[in-house]
Amino acid sequence: MDNNRLTIQSFIDGKVVSMSSTLVETISINYEDFSESFLTCSTCLCTYDGCEHTPKLLPCSHTVCLQCLTRILASATRNDEIPSSFRCPICRESINVPRGGVSALPPSFIVNQLLDLMATQRREVIPKCGLHSSQELLFCETCDTVFCVRCTEGLHGGGSDHTVIPFAVAIKRMSEILLYRANECIGKLQDADTVVSQEIRNLEQSREDVAESIERIFNEIYILIDRKKEEVLTSLNRIKDEKKEVLENQLSQIHAERSKVERDCEGLQYQMEVRNITMKINDLKSRIDGISALLEPKENSFLSYEEDDLSSTLNEVNNTLDGIVKIRTSKTHPSACIVEMDDCHLHVEVSASLVTCDINGKQCCAGGDPVSAHVQHESGSVVKCNVIDNNNGTYEIRFRPKICGEHALSVRIFGRHVKNSPMSFICDGKIPLKSVYGSKGTNMHQLSQPVDVVADNNGFVYVLDTGNDRIHKLNYDLKREEIITNDCLIGRSSTGICINESDNLLVVNWRSKFVTELTSVGEKLSSFTCTAFEEPVAVACSSRGQILIADTGRGSVFVFDNGKLVKKIGGNGQFNLLAGVTCGPNREVICADSRLQVFSQNGDFLREIYTEGKGKGRYGGIALDPHGHLLATRIERSRSFVQVFEFKTGVLLFQIECEEAKFRRPAGIAYVPDGCLVAVDLGNECLKRFRYF
Repeated sequence: MDNNRLTIQSFIDGKVVSMSSTLVETISINYEDFSESFLTCSTCLCTYDGCEHTPKLLPCSHTVCLQCLTRILASATRNDEIPSSFRCPICRESINVPRGGVSALPPSFIVNQLLDLMATQRREVIPKCGLHSSQELLFCETCDTVFCVRCTEGLHGGGSDHTVIPFAVAIKRMSEILLYRANECIGKLQDADTVVSQEIRNLEQSREDVAESIERIFNEIYILIDRKKEEVLTSLNRIKDEKKEVLENQLSQIHAERSKVERDCEGLQYQMEVRNITMKINDLKSRIDGISALLEPKENSFLSYEEDDLSSTLNEVNNTLDGIVKIRTSKTHPSACIVEMDDCHLHVEVSASLVTCDINGKQCCAGGDPVSAHVQHESGSVVKCNVIDNNNGTYEIRFRPKICGEHALSVRIFGRHVKNSPMSFICDGKIPLKSVYGSKGTNMHQLSQPVDVVADNNGFVYVLDTGNDRIHKLNYDLKREEIITNDCLIGRSSTGICINESDNLLVVNWRSKFVTELTSVGEKLSSFTCTAFEEPVAVACSSRGQILIADTGRGSVFVFDNGKLVKKIGGNGQFNLLAGVTCGPNREVICADSRLQVFSQNGDFLREIYTEGKGKGRYGGIALDPHGHLLATRIERSRSFVQVFEFKTGVLLFQIECEEAKFRRPAGIAYVPDGCLVAVDLGNECLKRFRYF
């Protein structure tokens, strides 16, 4: 639509006729009022025309009809002498009579134009009441009713809650609306025609593409069958040739023996020496025994093919071909499909669910639709997303926003938007707090001075409840499973816990200086200590089974293999209040005090992470997740939070400060294999679980 210009089409005599209409904002002016003001002589009150009431323009700019001017001039004539002037009947200004008389005065151009214009305009017929001919019909927009004021006795328009307009105006207004809506409908139909026609062309193209693929597949099958046929025939010919060669050799031997016998028997009929004849007879007799062996072919002529259970074999081939070539289609109707998604948080994987339906709104039960998804930030940056087919008519669209702000999710099937696509959503900068466990106390669900936490791959989280000399065994949702107690936990001094390669617990006690191995139910398996220990506070285990002990008193990390000390890292002021230790993906040793330092497996210093935080605070616990992220709890003067680093580069990705439940003194931290982390809040004596990945 351009400049409110509308184009519609209607059918006349079976032909499409194009019409156009311009919607113009107009002011309704009464025809009689307009005619009286501009088209009527103000002297005689007659309507101007092109004859005796021709409008004449006077020098004073007033317009008077020719008849009035002639009468004025006649009344001023004396003694048959035409006066040289007369006064304007409107403003009384003196008007000089031209040489040709008043008929020579110029015509009023504007009035003549208005007369021509009104002559070309359609006179509106004002609908009147059938019972009261002088009463104009009105229209109540509130009641959608045409009425006569006298017939209804003021039922409409009597109050401010009714909107009443002249019926003629309503007809004109509704005609314009009808024209606009008709144009809108026809435009929609034209769009529908274009879309459906394109879909038909796409269908034909899809058929051609699939037919081409089928031709290619079957051509490959034909080639394979022909190749197999040639292999079988070649094998048949080879076997035949081998048999034939044996038989031909036997035949050659037979011919040679026959020729030899024939030569030996030549002239025997003339032989008169009895002794020679007897020798020949004996010789032939001995040959007959050897020739008897040639009477049976050394090879047979048997050649056949196996067709045992041929029908079963053909069925298997047919089933195989069915599996190779299968025509798939879909009844999915994109505009009936709906995509829904949960709240979106920064860095956390979002899963939007798509439910497909057919044209009748019935949910589809099969997958395979060509679903495409596109996520874009308001700045224009695109977020990578992945579509997962659940093969039951539903799909998951997963993506991980990296920027806060408004995003748009577009989901298409067959290249067409689903019902509520594109949909806008806001990604906030919060990392959601999923659950909290514990409070200060000694009851079964309470904690006292919790300092460390660890999670296994079997669905459990273990919290070291130091002040209560026990371990809380929880599930991944932080629901308590059981309480673990052992003598190694007594003394309110167990400060470090980890999982070893056997899925058992390792607990370090800084007071007793023992490292103890426990089963997941608290049974003691083994323990060891070291004379070099002064204040061991944290423990970690490498993939090769080596045990790392962080000793804050010695300012060192001790590495043990099978209970024997094999290495010492640090010392000589290398660390300041060492609080945590963990292992990197390549057996690096990662240590936390007021900094994060990385050492090689041999103890060589490699690098420092987050150097900009040096001197501003200290770390409480560290852990490495399987996605290459280093998790750390940090305490600074005015705030406490969790940091998430990319371990390989040392880049700080984001921080978790938990505005709704602020950390007071975060300590141990662990990765939970469901995309969450759990962090001990020693100041609030609880455990907090966050979905961060």
